[in-house]
Amino acid sequence: MAAPTSRLETGKWSRESWRTKPIVQVPEYPDQGALTAVEKQLRSYPPLVFAGEARRLKAALAKVSEGKAFLLQGGDCAESFAEFHPDNIRDTFRVMLQMAVVLTFGGALPIVKVGRMAGQFAKPRSAPDETIGGVTLPSYRGDNINGMEFTAAARVPDPQRMVQAYNQSAATLNLLRAFAQGGYADLHKVHQWTLGFMADAATAEKYSRFADRIQETLEFMEACGLTGETVPQIRETEFYTSHEALLLPYEEALTRNDSTTGQWYGCSAHMLWLGERTRQPDHAHVEFMRGIQNPVGVKIGPKTTPDEVLALCDALNPQNEAGRLTLISRMGAERVTEHLPTLLRAITREGRKVVWVCDPMHANTVKSSTGYKTRRFDNILAEVRSFFAVHRAEGTHPGGVHFEMTGQDVTECVGGTQSVSEASLGDRYHTHCDPRLNASQALELAFLIAEALKDERVQHGKDARITAAQ
Repeated sequence: MAAPTSRLETGKWSRESWRTKPIVQVPEYPDQGALTAVEKQLRSYPPLVFAGEARRLKAALAKVSEGKAFLLQGGDCAESFAEFHPDNIRDTFRVMLQMAVVLTFGGALPIVKVGRMAGQFAKPRSAPDETIGGVTLPSYRGDNINGMEFTAAARVPDPQRMVQAYNQSAATLNLLRAFAQGGYADLHKVHQWTLGFMADAATAEKYSRFADRIQETLEFMEACGLTGETVPQIRETEFYTSHEALLLPYEEALTRNDSTTGQWYGCSAHMLWLGERTRQPDHAHVEFMRGIQNPVGVKIGPKTTPDEVLALCDALNPQNEAGRLTLISRMGAERVTEHLPTLLRAITREGRKVVWVCDPMHANTVKSSTGYKTRRFDNILAEVRSFFAVHRAEGTHPGGVHFEMTGQDVTECVGGTQSVSEASLGDRYHTHCDPRLNASQALELAFLIAEALKDERVQHGKDARITAAQ
């Protein structure tokens, strides 16, 4: 199919052209000289990821857009300097491995694994300032911009934090690559991925029985001569990174020209996305994203119109390339069935190639009776179920899920088989920004999504048989 006619007139792109556009959610650095010096420093650093890796992810997402794979995207709401520890990275990685094998088994599909890791440091804010006890200070915008402590000194944007974010991202990526390719992801270790604090949970028991079945399958395959030595996919996996492209001075400084293709890639992560607050087609963030060749995503809320979605397709994927653009629905449990169908129909009518993903976290945030910001497991699950139901009704493919989660034993989201209550939120509430699913809750969701994928596979098979019979 030929690329659709673009509705958007765009000028010549460069990695600096975003600076000529209106911009929102940008910190005000008091020392512009220090900012310029840090940008120059980062431009001289090695890329964190490589163009070839981003191309591989785009090819994998193209299969997702065609209904031949499923995207699992998850990780921290906002990474922090204080909680930087190899155990935290390992635990989140292995929960994603657990979720991926469960989803693979249920959906009989390859699972594309993308972490919100190694760069998710900046957060958009609903207000530029916050007031506590009569004192008003700039809002906390993430550790690569300012400090979380409520002091005047901590809240001043400091460009040197970008250098620390780069170094932490590089170390995180190094560890993730070692885990993914060095044997930790070997399916023979499927039992070893269970976290200690999940040992007595009902979900952990279910996973253990599931792991036994995988072990039996591997033993059968080995008897047939299919081992980790002959089939590398058994002992290693592809794992990609992503974050919200919010802090454009950082993103620009890590944008590189690929010597093999002559194209520009954002080399801070394999995939970058825009949030609801920065997706204006004529603003700086879209301007930056339209010129890089990475896979890109955009968060889509309940007020988004079909014309807005199509304008974003024009700006970010004018060639209608499969795998280039992911639309991340974050409607809220009660609004999915009302708002999502109209957008699906517009995209289908126009023949746009996109990946549809459900983010059931961001529109389901509430304040608990104990004062903590939280999310209810039942609402998260309800949005995922509605997302699948709408796609089934429209005949389109639910391409993936996008979670804020951690491998730590936190109590930030209410519900699940662990029965986290509002009263227990304060026990282990560690997030620097929004509440995250813990490992048990994330794995419980994976089993429920696997059932939905299995149902979709069965229904697709029935439809195919009916079509063939006709």
